[in-house]
Amino acid sequence: MEILVEDPITTCLSPPVYDMICKLGFEARENCDISSIVTQNGEVCWTTITDCVVYTESAQGLDYGGSVRLLGPVCQAVHLHLSSLTKGQFETRYSSGFQWTGVPELFPEMFDALGSLQSLAISLSLMKLTSCLERALADVYLLIGKECPFLLRDLIASEELSQVFGQSVMDVLKVFVGSPCGLNLRNVLWHGFVAPEEIPPKYCSMMILLTAGLGQLLKGYLQQTKFTLAHRPFITLTSLEDLIVFPDVTYEVLSVLEEVMKKSTFILKIMLPYWEVALLNFKSHRFADCAILLLVQLETGLRKVFATVNKCPKRLLTAESTALYTTFDEILAKHLNDGKINQLPLFLGEPAMEFLWDFLNHQEGPRLRDRLSHGEISLPEFPKEAANQLLAFSFVLLLRFIDEDLLSVFKVLNCERSIGVWPLLPLPEGSEREAQRSEGNSEINACHSLITEIVAELCHHVPETHRVPHDSEHLPPEKWPQLLRELCSIPVRTLFCPRAVLEVLAVLRKIGAHCHRVCDQVAACAELRRRQWEDRSLRSRQRRNYLRLVHSIKLLSPVLYLILLLIALELVNIHVVLGKNTSEYQQYLRFLKSVLQYTENLAAYTSQDKNKWDEAVNLTQVALLKIWTFSEKKQMLIHLAKKSTSKVV
Repeated sequence: MEILVEDPITTCLSPPVYDMICKLGFEARENCDISSIVTQNGEVCWTTITDCVVYTESAQGLDYGGSVRLLGPVCQAVHLHLSSLTKGQFETRYSSGFQWTGVPELFPEMFDALGSLQSLAISLSLMKLTSCLERALADVYLLIGKECPFLLRDLIASEELSQVFGQSVMDVLKVFVGSPCGLNLRNVLWHGFVAPEEIPPKYCSMMILLTAGLGQLLKGYLQQTKFTLAHRPFITLTSLEDLIVFPDVTYEVLSVLEEVMKKSTFILKIMLPYWEVALLNFKSHRFADCAILLLVQLETGLRKVFATVNKCPKRLLTAESTALYTTFDEILAKHLNDGKINQLPLFLGEPAMEFLWDFLNHQEGPRLRDRLSHGEISLPEFPKEAANQLLAFSFVLLLRFIDEDLLSVFKVLNCERSIGVWPLLPLPEGSEREAQRSEGNSEINACHSLITEIVAELCHHVPETHRVPHDSEHLPPEKWPQLLRELCSIPVRTLFCPRAVLEVLAVLRKIGAHCHRVCDQVAACAELRRRQWEDRSLRSRQRRNYLRLVHSIKLLSPVLYLILLLIALELVNIHVVLGKNTSEYQQYLRFLKSVLQYTENLAAYTSQDKNKWDEAVNLTQVALLKIWTFSEKKQMLIHLAKKSTSKVV
């Protein structure tokens, strides 16, 4: 699309943020003794870790860069340590340290993710870890405080938590998840800035160990104060039925979605693995994992569109610590920070905006993003209905940001493949001979002559770079599929186009859709009647009708190829329509709509409940005459394009 062209983007992290996450922690090369970090029994030695946190000269704040440098070798040692453990050893040493989170069952899964060495599984584990950690820290806060801060960074900076865990320990958390000046792992992941390969696995290992260590410190604090930690109940998502706007996503839809994901410019190529795993999780009934990945990537994709329509490309990257990130709050707002109208809601349209507001922002809605990222929802109990709606909405967005020419290409090429199957349909013994006796119809012969002439005319207008070599004056039918694939490989710009272009495009797409329907119907009908013929279950009249079908296929096949060639060529030249005056444009549109009417009628005649094969032939002859007559007037886009080229020459 014009707005979202193939992006050369290799990272969504601004240079300083990229250096902080991907480089600083790898500068120090010295080895760190794991025994100075954690004991054989799994007790975390906090002094070794807190000693790596350094402060500015004035001691007014943290030196985040310096702290990350020093913590790098510690994280590496922890990562190697956890990687050396069996799952049983891991649970024996650390399971008690995870109880305080209220979801200790998540941590063996995270251990498995580390062992898998799959970067995306590690990123997802970190997202789930930071959300459950935030929820647990808030529960600890409520031991002392009353109103818990909404943001993790404010929670970590609170006096209440420093009383429980100690200020030096909270400063360690600030480096990892509590400040935009540090690694800020929670935010860069949950806001979709980080590609899977950009999160070093050692930081996931370190966060797992820190969580266990916090549990050990909390245990001592509770024993000393005699307090009892109470976990707030999870929020139950209710009234989802009021928000269901899409039907269930079927496996057939998922298979199409897998193809669309590879083509949609909504998705950054570096983020495609997140989408692929989201689909796998949906198929595996891991609906919370699916929803997490979809929400994160919806924000990434919408940020890309936001940056484009508002002409602020730098907003695609993570902001520096001195500025706010571009998140859903700003992406979906009516106004930008400078007071200008945000163009994204106007571009997306009201239905899409309502869906996003209902699911993400509305106070009475499920607010899925907030509740998942803040650990307020039980992941195993996350409802399929919510994941289904997110996935269906994502599909709609991806289709919207797939080039319209590609949508047409899908229909054209699918149709071409279906027609290609027709000659392979096995005919029952005796039917071929009987069908041949009925051949010689002058009407059908006239149709074949017209098809040959029209295709020859169309071939004159194929771009030289995409012509199919052949020896004869006319392109032989066996070469038509190759020519179609060549034409469908030509990119066409279709976003933000004038109304005339979009109107023509819509008609061309409908013609292609009806052709595809005809193809499927003919193939299904032929197969059904063949079986009935062989089973001798066809009555005399039905046998004659089947023979008409067999005979008609020999005409419908080249006719449909002709129409597909016409669609493809007009699509390639679609912007030339702007060169027509009002009268010429209306004549052209009437012509296209007459072709559309033909394909609609053909789809009706070839349905299994109609089987009007003789009528289909009559219909076809009339349509071919109209196409030939209009072609003779040289008023199609292919003719206008040639005139424009000649003028330039």
